[in-house]
Amino acid sequence: MKFSKKDPNFAREAEKYENPIPSREYLLELITRQPAPPDFDQLVRLLELEGDEDRIEALRRRLRAMERDGQLITNRQGRYVPLAEGNLVVGRVVGHPDGFGFLIPDDGSDDLFLSPREMRQVLHGDRVVACEIGVDRRGRREGRIVEVLERQNQTVVGQYIEEGGVGFVIPDNKRISQDIVIPPDNRGGARDGQIVVAAIIEQPNRKFQPIGKIVEILGDHRDPGMEIDIAIRAHGIPYQWPQEVQDEAAAFGSEVPEEARQGRLDLRATPLVTIDGADARDFDDAVYCEPEGEGWRLLVAIADVSHYVAPDSALDREARERGNSVYFPEHVVPMLPEVLSNGLCSLNPEVDRLCMVCEMLISKTGRLESFRFHEAVMRSHARLTYDEMAEIVVDRKVEARKRRGDLVEHLDRLYELYKVLHKARQRRGAIDFETVETKIEFNEQRKIDRIVPVIRNDAHRLIEECMILANVAAARFLEKRRICTLYRVHEGPAEDRLEDVRTFLGELGLSLGGGDSPTAKDYARLLKQVQGRPDAQLIQTVLLRSLKQAVYTPDNKGHFGLSLKAYTHFTSPIRRYPDLLVHRAIRHLIRGGKPEQFPYSHSDMEVLGDHCSQTERRADEATRDVMDWLKTEYMQDKLGEEFDGIITSVTSFGLFVQLTDIYVEGLVHVTSLKSDYYRFDPVGHRLIGENSGRIYRLGDPIRVLVARVDLEEKKIDFQPVEQEDKTAPEGRSGKRGKKRSGKSAGRKKSAGRSSSGSKGGSRGKGKKKGR
Repeated sequence: MKFSKKDPNFAREAEKYENPIPSREYLLELITRQPAPPDFDQLVRLLELEGDEDRIEALRRRLRAMERDGQLITNRQGRYVPLAEGNLVVGRVVGHPDGFGFLIPDDGSDDLFLSPREMRQVLHGDRVVACEIGVDRRGRREGRIVEVLERQNQTVVGQYIEEGGVGFVIPDNKRISQDIVIPPDNRGGARDGQIVVAAIIEQPNRKFQPIGKIVEILGDHRDPGMEIDIAIRAHGIPYQWPQEVQDEAAAFGSEVPEEARQGRLDLRATPLVTIDGADARDFDDAVYCEPEGEGWRLLVAIADVSHYVAPDSALDREARERGNSVYFPEHVVPMLPEVLSNGLCSLNPEVDRLCMVCEMLISKTGRLESFRFHEAVMRSHARLTYDEMAEIVVDRKVEARKRRGDLVEHLDRLYELYKVLHKARQRRGAIDFETVETKIEFNEQRKIDRIVPVIRNDAHRLIEECMILANVAAARFLEKRRICTLYRVHEGPAEDRLEDVRTFLGELGLSLGGGDSPTAKDYARLLKQVQGRPDAQLIQTVLLRSLKQAVYTPDNKGHFGLSLKAYTHFTSPIRRYPDLLVHRAIRHLIRGGKPEQFPYSHSDMEVLGDHCSQTERRADEATRDVMDWLKTEYMQDKLGEEFDGIITSVTSFGLFVQLTDIYVEGLVHVTSLKSDYYRFDPVGHRLIGENSGRIYRLGDPIRVLVARVDLEEKKIDFQPVEQEDKTAPEGRSGKRGKKRSGKSAGRKKSAGRSSSGSKGGSRGKGKKKGR
């Protein structure tokens, strides 16, 4: 094997594969050195693999993977071209309901605009190679698709429609703007108007729409639970367990065998407890605290998922594909089968469970002084809820404390530690945004009975601080030993957003410290400064939106929001694949393995980090779709009623308003505002009437009337109820007001317009330009 002596990464490949093949890095270098792009047969000869069928097939699979990941493309002559050599851009397509789209480059460079003509050959989510062809009339980089690397959509969920004898499926995902044509023989018995799943049997091209075949009929649009079935399929969330995964999970049984306990730290006598929500079904963390000198000894025990899910097993492949569990209202799509997630990997009370324990010593000021990790066996001594924990340690209710007897002393120590950790959090400058999470309560017909806020108490915060500390310990442990892992990275604000924030704050007579590189402490200091101001919520919202989204990456850049230099996710391997990878790295090290022997490379972790960040966003989008559908259904019988609300977003086409007390959001289109021409000020987050001077600003109270409810589009339209003082009355409850006649529930006609001429149909909320 000629390449074995020249490939600097051959040793790594030899550790991973019985019949090693050239590394990706060496293949790229070899292809680049050739005077002309080589084809497959030339590469086989260059690598001297003739006659070695196993390695030839492995090479073929590796080249396909490199094409899929955008490192190579195959030109029309079947020759391999490294993308850097071809001056091409690789990325993922993001579609727009109006037919155009954008290519989001993998390298983080500016988006490429894709015209409707270019979008005809792809669907939202496809990975493509494109070249830049110029700049469009709005000054955006414009691209032309050269090659489709990966088709994201193998199936599409939507409504089956027949018109003039022609059948087609209208995708529920509005970013897929092309309907799927269904030939007569492929209709599978579907009736007009039903919700179906269509398999795409011919992907779109420049000339023809995608063609599909109906493979599943979900039912009628308003059937209970339909919104979840649609979201799962529309977002491509895996929800069925392959038989080999079920077999592998079932083989573990329901109890921990004696041999699995051997060689582990025995913590069964230690009174570890779980503290979770009342409706929690799986318990992946347990805690225990006791005094140690002038400080504390804290144990955070996490279910040892890595014991059961071996790398590249059927369970592992499925967990990796899912990336995380997805939590819908009263329904979960788990990352692992229930025999593990609710059984062996759930720290249920009074049963033996395998766990990975982070043992920490914490000073009297809340400083993490030392830590160790152990493979252990434990037995949870109690399953507590947040409310019960608060009754015991915060409210100190006699009955609650009596009920838990001997555990109370340890729970009090936990609460004492929490108060110290909370002060340490404030000192280091972690940002605490006051946001409201909501929970839907259903009636017997699974229709929304009411929408209620989730009240966080000190028990929630106690567990949060313990988990953060264990995550910090894991990050420090892995970083110090320089082993490949995934960090949870939250970078500071981008330069352009920071400039907008400073301009906005300047108009209010405020400033953000830190110069060009503000820290979390600068943000926290400003938030504390504005407490009690009438515009405090507005300022908090603007600061929150200036920050980037947290991601998984092997490159540690710290966590801005928590004001931490290194952070990872260690505490939820039941429901997050990155946590499972962290457990594997810790296990490898505490068993004496060397970092360079860990079977994951930096490039492996890059791919896994990108994938897990994407599945996290996928879960967020799917749950948001379900919540939007349920809230829209909830508002159907409230047409014509008035409510008080708060402006939660301002765009060029109108205002998004959240109704007070019922937490439902809808759009006040700019055309329904009082007759005037409205100018959009994106920095000031407001619409300004050019003639009247009327200002609608983010965070302002507003009274609105429910003008339109469209369940299929998941959209609610409001129109403002004009009042003399132009604001909602002081102390208004936000409850239902009197109902107007059906006529007045229609949309007002006016000459209102936005300066940008944006269409009103979008629900993009103006957070990201062009996406």
